[in-house]
Amino acid sequence: MVLPQAATGPGPKLIQEGDLVVVYESYNAIKAVYVDKKGQYANRFGNFQHKDWVGQPYGSRVHCRPPGRGWVYLLAPTAELWTQVLRHRTQILYVADISLVIANLALTPGKVVLESGTGSGSLTHSLARAVAPHGHVHTFDFHQLRADEARAEFDRHGLTGLVTGGHRNIEEQGFPQELHGQADAVFLDLPGPWRVVPSAAACIRPDGNFCSFSPCIEQVQRTCEALDRHGFTDIRTLEVLLRTYEVSTETLHTNAAQTQQPNKQGKKRSRGAAAAATDETAADAAAADGSEAAVAAAAADPGFVRQVLAKPCMDARGHTGYLTFARRFVAAVALDNGSGGSSDAEEEEDAGEQQGGAAADGEERQQQTDSAYESGAGI
Repeated sequence: MVLPQAATGPGPKLIQEGDLVVVYESYNAIKAVYVDKKGQYANRFGNFQHKDWVGQPYGSRVHCRPPGRGWVYLLAPTAELWTQVLRHRTQILYVADISLVIANLALTPGKVVLESGTGSGSLTHSLARAVAPHGHVHTFDFHQLRADEARAEFDRHGLTGLVTGGHRNIEEQGFPQELHGQADAVFLDLPGPWRVVPSAAACIRPDGNFCSFSPCIEQVQRTCEALDRHGFTDIRTLEVLLRTYEVSTETLHTNAAQTQQPNKQGKKRSRGAAAAATDETAADAAAADGSEAAVAAAAADPGFVRQVLAKPCMDARGHTGYLTFARRFVAAVALDNGSGGSSDAEEEEDAGEQQGGAAADGEERQQQTDSAYESGAGI
């Protein structure tokens, strides 16, 4: 239900019983409701009967029953709206981070994605929409109840063919053997993502992408070290700091030059502070009223002008986490052009020796790193 729906007729899709509806009161007041003919939705503006919504097209503005005078919009669910209205079982990723994840994992229809850390399913819905209609998302959570609730939610939202939810401790067990070499991308939201890098490397196809979300820089450091040891390249870490702006229409006083002019004695003369205050109060009242007559009356005064203003919000959302991206290494292929190059057997033998030496060095460095963190330097 959070996926784009094919048109079934000349008009918009109509709301049916059991459908998920996003009830929009204002930008900061949005709620998810499953339509039940016997149910009702109540807010401070009045009571709304669900049976009045059945048969209405998505996007409709519906009014409550008397004596209330309120109204709400009934919006079709999308992955972005679901992120705003879902019930939090865990901390979730929001649209700013999700959009960066989708773009950097290069997800397109038909791709296969592995996710560990299903949580509340916020990201999973966006992953499913990105790979639909022929792709697939395999998502895992170590907590049995959370995994079951998420799986039921995916089924209710019509994602059964796109999402497979499972209960598995990926940090300890890694991804299932049958998924090795089957993934175009892997996403990890785990306390210790570096522990899963070897399993992720086994699952990602050549030229596939990796992403992990971590709130602490120490986690990022250990993950980057593991990625480097296991043949990943283009390793980079990004942090999204979202800054929003408030946009409003206000009435500005513009006749200062007319009301304050120096006289011959060097003193400022005014047409009267009381009169100016009265005009400004009337203009502010017109702006607050918002009616056409009030706005027209304010516009008729040449001393005031209505202007659209944008200013940054005083309370900005701070740090959420670090996103670490990497690309799976693609081994070079030696071309036999008859120029006396080494044989395939020699190449394989040399590659095996190099990989063995690199693995030994990697294990030694990992042991040193683990010892340092266990002694108090780690997370």
